[in-house]
Amino acid sequence: MTDTRATPHPVPEPARPPSRGPTRDSERALAPDLARGAMLLLIALAHTTGVFFVAAHGGQTMSGAERAFEIAMSTLVEARAIPMFAIMFGYGLVQIARRQDAVTGSPRAARAVLLRRNGWLAVFGLVHGALLFSGDILGAYGVLGLVFTLVLLRRGDRVYRALRWIGGVLLVYVLGLGGLVAWALATGSGAPVPASVLEETSSLSASTYPASVLARLGEWPVHTGLIVAGFLLPVWFGAWAARHRVLEAPAAHRRMLWAGVVGGFAVGVAGGLPMGLFDAGLLRADEFAATWIRVLHQVSGVFGGIGYVSLFGLLSLAPSKAGTPHVVVGALAALGQRSLSGYLFQSLVWVVLASPYTFALGTRFEEPTLFAVCCAVGVWGVTVVGADLMRRRSLRGPAEVLLRRLTYGRPRATGEHAR
Repeated sequence: MTDTRATPHPVPEPARPPSRGPTRDSERALAPDLARGAMLLLIALAHTTGVFFVAAHGGQTMSGAERAFEIAMSTLVEARAIPMFAIMFGYGLVQIARRQDAVTGSPRAARAVLLRRNGWLAVFGLVHGALLFSGDILGAYGVLGLVFTLVLLRRGDRVYRALRWIGGVLLVYVLGLGGLVAWALATGSGAPVPASVLEETSSLSASTYPASVLARLGEWPVHTGLIVAGFLLPVWFGAWAARHRVLEAPAAHRRMLWAGVVGGFAVGVAGGLPMGLFDAGLLRADEFAATWIRVLHQVSGVFGGIGYVSLFGLLSLAPSKAGTPHVVVGALAALGQRSLSGYLFQSLVWVVLASPYTFALGTRFEEPTLFAVCCAVGVWGVTVVGADLMRRRSLRGPAEVLLRRLTYGRPRATGEHAR
């Protein structure tokens, strides 16, 4: 997905002209919503390893299923879900800017909308991070959105073409890291370090809710700063893809999307495999090798995110009846349209189920890994069903309603549901 040529195929215009304010359903493309809805399953799986401490007992006592889970998480979920989220976030920034340009004819007005939206998103992140989950990503993406809007959004094609070279350099760096890890494992003479163990953060182990809030207020800025520092590139890549309408017209970019699936997952899985084996207790490494295993795992995650976005772009081309998506695809897309509400709902559920001052379910089961997976899939499934029911009743997600009210003001009455 590094081809920088503009698509030679025209993208059909919406049946109705765009209106000022939030996007109407008829103006939406399927692939971005499908990707966002499925992405929340990866987010749920990634978060369960933290909130339920499924790896805290160490790799040597894991069952075979738990080892397989650790490997799958490292290769397919951890450090892969958030880059996918970042890519889709960047894609959305350009979609909003393009639509506001068409509505107002004023780049300055479009920029004002984006600045308001991302500023409020950062506020959402602060509140979410303090009240529910310090691993919040909304605040970081709000800050990234502000930076991107001010610095990169209106840059010309020459600046965006630099992504081809940056992507190439990143790939070479990942390959070099892979070689370094292989050399370190083959020649390491230091004492092996224990398999990675999740450390309990203060907020997750707090005995009361007020104590957890105080802890999260200290943890959230650190976590947010790390994401801001590390995820500008995926946001930029998503913006590039949106400029070329890759997900609005997936059929016109089928070859590019297949390349993204094959190449993205090949690099993402290979880069995450050493970490998975290490976490599962199947790979012995000294401190030097373990350090570079972690770096390889994080850096290669960008390619895993590209693989996922490409995959859902292709899945949006699945056959449908009379132009209507399959019922499952439609339900996932409905959740994608309400992804902010779905994400916040997950955090609320984790607080209720896992906190020491509530049910503390992570400590009540002999198979915490199985419980965590069931929890993640179950909570995500509830949000899919709930979002689809809301779609059938033309209801927007409550968090989306609030964010759009703050961004666009009170909506004017229309005959069609707008998100």
